[in-house]
Amino acid sequence: MRTRNSFLLLFFWALSSAASESMTFVSDSTRVLSLLREGDSLVDRFENHLALQKYLEALRNDSANAEILWRISRTYVDIGEHLPIGTEPEMAKQLETYETALTYAEKAVSADRKSSMAYTRRSIANGRIALFRGIWESLSLVKQTKADIDTALALDPENDVANYILGRVHAKVIEKPRFLRWPLGLGWANVEDAITYFEKAIALKPDFIMYRLDCARAYVDDDNYAMARKHLEAIRQIGTNDEDDEQFRKEAAELMKEIEKE
Repeated sequence: MRTRNSFLLLFFWALSSAASESMTFVSDSTRVLSLLREGDSLVDRFENHLALQKYLEALRNDSANAEILWRISRTYVDIGEHLPIGTEPEMAKQLETYETALTYAEKAVSADRKSSMAYTRRSIANGRIALFRGIWESLSLVKQTKADIDTALALDPENDVANYILGRVHAKVIEKPRFLRWPLGLGWANVEDAITYFEKAIALKPDFIMYRLDCARAYVDDDNYAMARKHLEAIRQIGTNDEDDEQFRKEAAELMKEIEKE
């Protein structure tokens, strides 16, 4: 009888322990989701440093969560883009910030090989480092950027950020003539594909000024001024969705003035 009672006590203790662990898991998951929502809301208000603290707190609750990791990478890039770069120490700080973004993006890819956004964020971090160092001095990073964004789009063709980034890669690489790019393995870039990917990004997210501005630039490079003007005119009607939108509007107005007689 004593043995049976001991068995029952052990059985009910195990059930209680499992229930407690389940409740803890649910509680942790709820906390993580809440922190992600708070961080995303802060990003929408362009409060990147505060958003980063929310994401890092979420990461302490779930260290292998790709959704958290790629958001942290995104936030470090956003912070890095707005750091002062007037002195060498300031420039070194910006590069360090982009490298930190890359570290978290790599962790996101490792955490979830099926996450389109993880590859997108790694592509962006590598791209930022390549631009910082000079893309023609960082060809391996350019190629890694292209490979990651291709993977991101294979996983999710409707990823507007990935479509935009691939358009940007084409647009940036074609700044050099093809005969110079070809021996470097970059002969694939062309303005037609840049426009195609920009247009896809715009179709997915029509109220994002940056997409339309870079698309307009690509159309100017292709001597299609009517389509360039179409996007530049649309920018005038779009509200602020990015912290750099005011600067983008100024650049759009300048470009419109440059092509008004074309």
